[in-house]
Order: sequence, then structure tokens, then C-alpha cells
Amino acid sequence: MVPATKYVDREIPQISLLNFEQRIDQISDQICNAAETVGFFAVKDHGLSEAEVQSMFSVSESFFKLPDTKKASVPWSPQNVGWEKMSQIRPSTGEADTKESYQLQFGENMKDLWINDEDLPGFKTKSLEFMHRVQGISEKLMLCLARGLGFADDYFVKYHDTSRPDSQSTLRLLHYYETPKTNDGIVRHRAGAHVDWGFLTLLFQRTGQSGLEICPGREAVTEHALGDAWTKVEFEPGVIVCNIGDLLMSWSDDRFKSTYHRVKAPCEEGDYFGERYSIAFFNQPVKDAIIQGPKGKYPTVTGEEFTRAAMTRNFGILKEKLAAKKKEQSNAKLVDAPVHVEVGA
Repeated sequence: MVPATKYVDREIPQISLLNFEQRIDQISDQICNAAETVGFFAVKDHGLSEAEVQSMFSVSESFFKLPDTKKASVPWSPQNVGWEKMSQIRPSTGEADTKESYQLQFGENMKDLWINDEDLPGFKTKSLEFMHRVQGISEKLMLCLARGLGFADDYFVKYHDTSRPDSQSTLRLLHYYETPKTNDGIVRHRAGAHVDWGFLTLLFQRTGQSGLEICPGREAVTEHALGDAWTKVEFEPGVIVCNIGDLLMSWSDDRFKSTYHRVKAPCEEGDYFGERYSIAFFNQPVKDAIIQGPKGKYPTVTGEEFTRAAMTRNFGILKEKLAAKKKEQSNAKLVDAPVHVEVGA
């Protein structure tokens, strides 16, 4: 029996980007304050219309409606791109998320991993147009975060240059499967509790398809502490929810918080059990980016080294979780299956 979730109210600031150039100091203060406290904030008046967002959701849905045989033509690769289905296992749960996703990037990692235009006409063009639009919003937020840390305005922007062939920023299209409303004793995790290990995430969701919840409390990027009190994050049309990732937490000497979050496994009255679509844009620096905060709290690493260390750490925790489960189920035959670790939700 899954215990009832303990909920508390926490403020997730909504920050307007209206008249950005004229209000940049005020906006920077608001963003950095949110990053220092809850690690999540929402932006509005960002210039991306709701029609553009819904159009991208339609593009996403058209991909997920393809037969699995077609989607399998663009399989997930270690470069963090491609399609996966029920293969992401979170260290917090030891179970596969009940979802599928298709991850897209700007650069050379996408070679041969765009769905065939004959199967989905215009998919690549429409996706890249949306990705560039979201990248433009991300760069405004990067400027504000750089100012807050005392860096030059273009400090983070130059390390997220999408024109470089080794660009790592990723758009993840997500489709969570409908779950049964009758309790059959199985907990179907949608996205188990985790932190994003990238720089900054921008998240889009369809109205009414709830489930995102947060649990702040980490004081250092090296900690994996997780409390028991959650806060629901409600979505509104025209608003983009943003959250800090582990890489930016390290880059800020732990000043900005990378917060645990999840898409709740539906199990209580009031939960959303239907199929759910969301879109996440993970800002990730290029491989040779130099990562070190203004106070030098952590040793200097490259973007590539930070990602590799994050993957190693997550795999280590996952192995411990699966070993504990295997011990509990010593009489059951456990079959090894491919596992993949991603940048976040």
C-alpha cells in the first residue's frame, strides 16, 4: 500500500520577461532569488505564443502515434538522443518510468536519428524551429543568472552555442502512458524523484495533465538528501516552468539549488491517471566548457567531465538500489535489461 503523500505549500515565483532590456536588473534579481530558494520558477511574457507551444505538442503527439517499428528506426543512443520506451530506471525507485520519449539535439549527434520525413513530413524542420525559439528564451535567463554570479553577460550563453556541431542541449518529447484507476497493487512510476544534472531546464505541459511535484532541501550538489513533503506545480497557459540543474548548482558554488522533483505515480484520489504529454528543453554546455563557480568551491571540470561524473554517480546509486531489490527477491529470477540514464525529467 502506497502511503498518502504529504503536501506543503511553497511559492514558485512567476516572473515576467516583459520589456526585458529595460527591466533586466529587476528580472535578474527575481530569477536569482528563486534559484537560491526553491530552485524552480516560472516565466511569462517570454515571446513564445501558446499557439506555437500547442503546435509543437501536436508534432510530438504525431511522433508517438507512429507504430513502435517506425519509432525504433531512431533508437536511443549514448549521445543522449533518440527514442526510448520504458527503459529509464530512476535510482529513487529502481523501476522503469511508465513512459516513452524522443530526444533531439541541434548538432552532429542527431546524424541518422531524425525520424524519416516520409514517415512524418516536416518533423525535423518544425522541431528545430521550436528548439531555436526556446533557446532564445534560455539565453535571456542565462544572462540573468550570469549577472547574479558576477560573470560577464555572455558567460553562459557562449558555452551553450547551438551553432557548434558538439552542441549538447536537448529537447525531450515525452509521452506518459495512461495508468489504471483501480488499485491492482502495482505502482506505475511516471518519473521517479530525481534532479536534473544539466544547466537549466524549461518545461512545457498540456493544461489539465498534472503530476509535476517538487521537494526542495539540498544544500550541496554532492548531497542526495530527499525530504518527504511535496508541492504540486500547477501549469498555466503561456507560462514556462524552469528549474536549476546540478551543473548550474555546482557552477554557482551551491548558491542556486537543483531541486528534487517527480511526475507522481498516480495512486490517490485527485491524481491524474490519463495519458500525459510534456516537453522539456535541457540546456547543456558544450563538452569543452570550463565549469567552476566564482568562489572555486569545486575543482574545475569540463562540461564533458561533469556529465560523465553525474552518469557514474547515478549508475552507482541505481546499482545499489537494484542489488538491494535482488536481495529482497532472492528467489525470483532477475533478467538483465538495457538501462539508460538521462539528464532529467
